[in-house]
Amino acid sequence: MVGANPKSESHGRVNLFWIPGTVRHALSRVASRRFFPLLAVLIPLSLTLAQCGNSPSAGSLAANVHGASDSLDDRFPKPQFKDRFPTAAESFKQRPANVADAQSRRVVQTQSYRVASLAPVVPYQRPQHEDQTALVGLKSSAFPYYGNNPRSEAPFLNVSDGDRKGHRGYSGRVFWQNETFNDNRVLMHVPEHFDINKPGVIVVFFHGHGATLERDVRDRQRVPQQISESGANAVLLAPQLAFDAADSSAGKFWQPGALKRFINESADHLAQLYGDPNAAKTFANMPIVIIGYSGGFVPTAYALDVGGLGNRVRGVVLLDAVYGELDKFASWVEHNRSGFFVSAYTHYTQPRDRELMEMIRDKGIAVSDDMDGPLRPGSVVFVRTPEGVTHRDYVTHAWTDKPVRDVLAKMSLTPALTRYAASSSDTAISR
Repeated sequence: MVGANPKSESHGRVNLFWIPGTVRHALSRVASRRFFPLLAVLIPLSLTLAQCGNSPSAGSLAANVHGASDSLDDRFPKPQFKDRFPTAAESFKQRPANVADAQSRRVVQTQSYRVASLAPVVPYQRPQHEDQTALVGLKSSAFPYYGNNPRSEAPFLNVSDGDRKGHRGYSGRVFWQNETFNDNRVLMHVPEHFDINKPGVIVVFFHGHGATLERDVRDRQRVPQQISESGANAVLLAPQLAFDAADSSAGKFWQPGALKRFINESADHLAQLYGDPNAAKTFANMPIVIIGYSGGFVPTAYALDVGGLGNRVRGVVLLDAVYGELDKFASWVEHNRSGFFVSAYTHYTQPRDRELMEMIRDKGIAVSDDMDGPLRPGSVVFVRTPEGVTHRDYVTHAWTDKPVRDVLAKMSLTPALTRYAASSSDTAISR
């Protein structure tokens, strides 16, 4: 039995060499002294220890790691990406705000607090934006109009066909209200560089015959683009006049105070377009520059004469537009020496422009033909454009390319033209 394999002798017999030495020594002493009771106790203990000797050795464990099916990868699988995030069932449920905590007797609240700071309070800074252009309907825009023509005191809508109303112009052609005089939209433009905290102006642009705001003023004549490119701190208001028709009617701008009402109503919309509702008051009191092209001379003349803004109008630009109303233009130049006046003309309007020049000179006011320098308060400039310059392209090519841009750039060199005294609104009168 000595030296035999304990596994081959495991059927009811025990190999003493597999019993621990201390126990084996005790057994021999017991056997020699014949202490059979003690032997009866130690033999079961030796059997238990022998079973412990049958546990896997380090070598068998290594074999199990490399070869057995129950490998480390099986017992400890690699974490999956989805295991890094809790499932919906495992996630904590979010408690809504303003829910009472029964244990702590507190209320969880979401509230913004103003943090005390030693930094000075600075004016509102508008976030950086791109150019903003929009078409906005206004009650104070030129049309629809149901009043009289001030030249004749006759109703403006002087033609009827059943329920249909229309206007017969000087040429004898009838323009129906629902087709020509029913668009109350205004093209508004705020350049991205415009800063409400700096001196600025509102440019009011009156278009000519056969025009629409989108097709002509915006896309073909590029008036919003010219204002942006000028670098002037200026915004644009361009009301729709006769829609795509050869007519110069001024509509509501014939009425006393119409320009002032138009600016006041536009102020909120300009502030919204600018991105700061608090800017509305500043827009409502901002200086004005009026640009009239071609048939836009009629609303320009009446806006100057009865518009209600007095010396808030800091500049007038006529682009091949002196077809009439000479007395109104001459009167404005005489009574507004703090503003500038520019009339550029082709050979078509040259006779009327020369007549207007003489009217102004007769009032003792100097007239210049030089557009090379800055525009200053009191400047009166008449510019003859060369042959080859067409009337249709005059808004984009006159004495220079993009004349609207050129005028505003020259105006910006004279800060006094865009600076506005708060008292001017109180002294504005309608003549």
